[in-house]
Amino acid sequence: GNSLRRILLSSLPGAAITNIQIDGVLHEFSTVKGVREDVAQIILNIKGLALKMYGQEEKTLEIDITGPATVTAGDIIVDSDVEILNKEMYICTVSEGATFHARLTVRPGRGYVQADENKKDDMPIGVLPVDSIYTPVRRVNYQVENTRVGRRDDFDKLTIEIWTDGSIEPLDAMSLAAKIMTEHLDIFVNLTDEAKHAEIMVEK
Repeated sequence: GNSLRRILLSSLPGAAITNIQIDGVLHEFSTVKGVREDVAQIILNIKGLALKMYGQEEKTLEIDITGPATVTAGDIIVDSDVEILNKEMYICTVSEGATFHARLTVRPGRGYVQADENKKDDMPIGVLPVDSIYTPVRRVNYQVENTRVGRRDDFDKLTIEIWTDGSIEPLDAMSLAAKIMTEHLDIFVNLTDEAKHAEIMVEK
């Protein structure tokens, strides 16, 4: 149960924002004229995006809003390779006459990548690398309890609860995690021919 939980939370593929560029902003401690939130808060909000990518290429998304407006994830301009799953998610509030223009870079990946790792040497001033949380699984609970099968009461029952961001179904996430776990264990199974070809009876 714990091994599957760790794989579900760290090893499944997903998509995330890697950097953000906002017009008129040079660093994350700036403010944007006419926008209620400061840049640090805007970045924090954008990191909550739930994304689904249908390709493996890095993509640039845009937000281009003139106030007065409440900017949400649904205002992000995407192409057919990217889907925003939580369109109602709040990003910022733009006052009357002000503009908010931002570019977001998104790419597929796995696990968690710190902002420093998303920073490139040739990155222009004003492009702000952010922490990328690729995993589509938000939370996992598991419980092991004794159970009876027929007259025998020495069996264990494993119950797993999975919450995702909507880019993958919990059942698919479970199957993929089990596949990853199996393929890693195959390395040890194949250490000897005897174990590799041994027949193992598994009760279903």
